[in-house]
Amino acid sequence: MCQIILESFDFIDEHLYEFCMDNRMYSEYAYQSDSKGDEPSADITLDEVGLCKGRKFALHYDFGDDWMFTITVSKISEVQGDFKLRIIKSKGCIQQYPDWDEDEFDEE
Repeated sequence: MCQIILESFDFIDEHLYEFCMDNRMYSEYAYQSDSKGDEPSADITLDEVGLCKGRKFALHYDFGDDWMFTITVSKISEVQGDFKLRIIKSKGCIQQYPDWDEDEFDEE
């Protein structure tokens, strides 16, 4: 889920993150990423989190810059097999590194 949110804003996925189920950074009710490679960040699936329609929670990305993305559950459906996450609505535009020259960033 983190990856699709970052992709929707053209962010580079290079930092740790957590899903804050109570919308508070570093709370006990959060699922944090694992910095050890490509494994899933938490050993839990969405259906185990206890989401309901209208529920809001947050993605806290990059613990240095503290990006916070609010996620609202708009619908819950039972699916069979694999399901591809998608963004259904967005508003505005932001830059991950507004003070950086994009060409300089690509060279690093």
